[in-house]
Amino acid sequence: MIDLALIGFVFFGLFSPGPNVILLTASGARFGFRQSVPHILGVAVGVGVTAGLTGLGIGAILLAWPLLTLALKIGASVWILWMALRLWQATPAQTATTDRPFTFIEAVLFQWVNPKVWAVALAALAYIPDLAPLSQGATLSVTFAALNLGVCTFWTTTGHWLAARLQTPVAWRLFMRVMTVTLVIFSVLVFL
Repeated sequence: MIDLALIGFVFFGLFSPGPNVILLTASGARFGFRQSVPHILGVAVGVGVTAGLTGLGIGAILLAWPLLTLALKIGASVWILWMALRLWQATPAQTATTDRPFTFIEAVLFQWVNPKVWAVALAALAYIPDLAPLSQGATLSVTFAALNLGVCTFWTTTGHWLAARLQTPVAWRLFMRVMTVTLVIFSVLVFL
């Protein structure tokens, strides 16, 4: 049976601005849609795995061990700040062979320190409290991965569309500065 309340909650939780939305929009703008596909797929798979593991019991462990949660927050904040620095320095076009979008694996791994994904996955457990852990994990995994594939596609397409409107160096720099500042703010919000 499809739980529309769970679907609505997860969709709005993933669609709202956060590290994945910001990074995918910037990737679409910098590298185009096609080159960002591994990033899109990595986010969708990584979010599905993270949500599934939350349903299997990792969420309960995080809630029971505050020091582990703090370590996750510190790691997330540092990684988000590093990505913000990279965005601050970003140029409109690829300028070096090392300038590229996230790979599939990098995008999957980022979900392990993405505090927004953990927060939405933990909160989503409230929509399926009567399911056994295996069913909770499967339900969250499929719901998060399927919905996030659409969300990621939308935001990357939006970035790709924006690139055509960011033709001047000033417009480009302003766009990247807004993306960077948003990531920095999110790195602080991790601790609230």
